Amino acid sequence: MSPRPTRTGATKQKLFDATLRLAGSRGMVGLTVDEIAAEAGVAKGTVYYNFGSKDGLIDALLRYGVDLLAARLATAEDAVGPWATVSDLVDGMLAFFAEYPTFAQLLVSELWRTPGQWHQTLTLLREQVTSIIRTQLQRLSDAGELPAGVRVRTAAASLFGTVLVVALDWQVFDPDQTREEVRDSVLTLVRGLRGEVHPGDDPH
Repeated sequence: MSPRPTRTGATKQKLFDATLRLAGSRGMVGLTVDEIAAEAGVAKGTVYYNFGSKDGLIDALLRYGVDLLAARLATAEDAVGPWATVSDLVDGMLAFFAEYPTFAQLLVSELWRTPGQWHQTLTLLREQVTSIIRTQLQRLSDAGELPAGVRVRTAAASLFGTVLVVALDWQVFDPDQTREEVRDSVLTLVRGLRGEVHPGDDPH
């Protein structure tokens, strides 16, 4: 688990966690500011002061959640080698969605709903995440590790969508699998794009 933020960030983290707990059992639409504030252990006035309304709070928390995810993915830049980077990207997404499964559900339900109340925000946030993945997949492309004709932008969107849905399926239908097992299955699928496996390749 990554370190928690401090000061104002700590309040956002409380509200983020509380909103996801409530949304996981009741859904997002019927939640009230009073319920979210009470669950988070903060004053209702704090929510209104910082966010103006429940919609403002939800919008901010969506952005906050994606910022947390983006921070996880940014650490993949430290990996040695393009395929190790992809492994870290997949593992980082799986770890995040395992920690925040309700956030994964929210992304799946809202991201492709048009029109949706938070569709515009989520579209911008999707771009934030996929741009990080695109940067790393570009390294694969530059190294000649992607087949000719595969567009990096499409591959990045595919990887994000695949891991998002696989993570949700894992949490709901096959929770006995370890994260490592799920990650390796995804990587085996992704590496199949190459059309061949070279001797000495390390899948991790």
